[in-house]
This record gives sequence, structure tokens and C-alpha cells, in this order.
Amino acid sequence: MAVRIVTDSTADIPLEQAQALGITVVPLTVFFGEEAYLDGVELDNASFYAKLQTSKVLPRTSQPSPVAFQQAYTRLIDEGADGIIAVLISAKLSGTFQSACTARDALPDDLRKIPIEMIDSESASIVMGMSIMKAAEEAQHGLGLAEIKTNLLDRLSRTRIFFVLDTLEYLKRGGRISGAQALMGNMLSIKPILTFKNGEIVALERPRTRGKAYARIAQMVGEFKNPEEMVVVASDENVGQQLVQVLQSVHVGDILIYKLGAVVGTYAGPGTAGVAFITARSV
Repeated sequence: MAVRIVTDSTADIPLEQAQALGITVVPLTVFFGEEAYLDGVELDNASFYAKLQTSKVLPRTSQPSPVAFQQAYTRLIDEGADGIIAVLISAKLSGTFQSACTARDALPDDLRKIPIEMIDSESASIVMGMSIMKAAEEAQHGLGLAEIKTNLLDRLSRTRIFFVLDTLEYLKRGGRISGAQALMGNMLSIKPILTFKNGEIVALERPRTRGKAYARIAQMVGEFKNPEEMVVVASDENVGQQLVQVLQSVHVGDILIYKLGAVVGTYAGPGTAGVAFITARSV
């Protein structure tokens, strides 16, 4: 069975890796005022954060249309796919998952004969990107739809992330917290540690400095023995390298750094860094 993988641009998979693995990425759109950019296609990491820090208006984001997903499904089926798995940003964070489902359900009858499995990752960014890339590798090695889906869901269930924001300002500007909360947090130099829980972003702790936040993250990561894979995702290379150096005290393996894309970055802001890892299976 020729299985193909579809995701959205919030997975933060580098374009060249997605192409090499045969992953179809349907981009969200980022708006700065009236200017619209396809995430990861017309606006790269460096350009986005440069605009974010200088723009007088907060960017906003928009999910892909059902038509964009329908075009992706149709193309893959025309190319010979006899099974598709779509893995998407948490439905509690975006309407992208619903848009992808609507597209599948609207396909002509002849195309609907091809199974399209929809997976709500209940996460975003490289948290889902790690498992998606593994699934694409399995597809290239000829694994079947059911086995790939089972393995993917297993990895997603074992994936954890802890990430730190440099400021609460962008959460406030995006309407995620009140102005009073942001003002108090910034006055106290709080660097909140966040994670995903049941598809939503939740705060774990509120250290007073970035150094303390990174040290605490390393301590929490160290409680998980022998993770299968560990990566850092960051708004820029500098903060990413800082976190890697701290994590090396508890992890001896390689830690790759991925760039945090524009959609998540719209609400996280510059100076964001986090670690994602797949925990070992329980014996």
C-alpha cells in the first residue's frame, strides 16, 4: 500500500525534510495588516520574527481552506496513493483539523474510496512534527496504513514538550491572557514554562528568570529515562543553543534544533524555546 502523509505548516518540519520524506504540508496563512503570507512558503523564520518585532500591528493567522486540503488529497490520489494519513494541529487551537475533515468528506465518490485517516495531534509544532517524520519514513519503507497509524498514535501519546516564553506580551496581544496578567508577569520577569495537555496549552510553573526556567526544564526532562528522541524548537538559534547546553547535563544523545514557525510564533513571540521528546515505552 502506498501511504502518503499530510500535515499543516504548524508542524514546523523544514521544507527540504518534508520534500525528502514525501510529506505534503498544507500551509496556514499569516497576516500583517492587509499583507498575507503562506506560512513557511512566503515567510520564513527569520523574516517573520523580524517583522513581528517591528510591526505596529499584531499578526493574525488563518487556517487553510477545505479547498486547499481537497487539492492535496486529490493530487496524492492521482499520484497513486491508496491510503492517506492527515496529522494536524490540535482542534482546540485551530480550525485546521475541521477544515481538513470537511475537505475529505466533500471529495467525489470515486476518490472517497481511498481511505483518509484524520488524526488530531492535540499539539502543535515539532511535538507533532517528530511523529509525522517517523510516520513518513515508515511509509517509505512500505508499512501499511493501519500499522503506520497505530505507531503514530503511540508516539504522539508518549511525546512531551516543555517550553519557555520570553514575554507574556504576545499572548496578551493575541487575546490569550489579560493585559493585567501580562503586565504583572513582565514586571516580575516571569518566564512561564508551558506544555500541552488534552490539546490545550497550560502553564506548569512560573520561574523568575530564563536561566531558572531552563534549569527547571532540564530537571523535569531528567525524570524521564532513556527518551527515544529529543529535539529543541526555538524562535532563533541563540536561545535554542542555550537550552541545548543546559539539556546536555541530563541527556547524552544528539539534540537537533528546529525553528519555531510563524503561526505558533505569533502567540509565543520572540525568545521562545522548548524541548520535545518521545518517552521510552513502559515495560
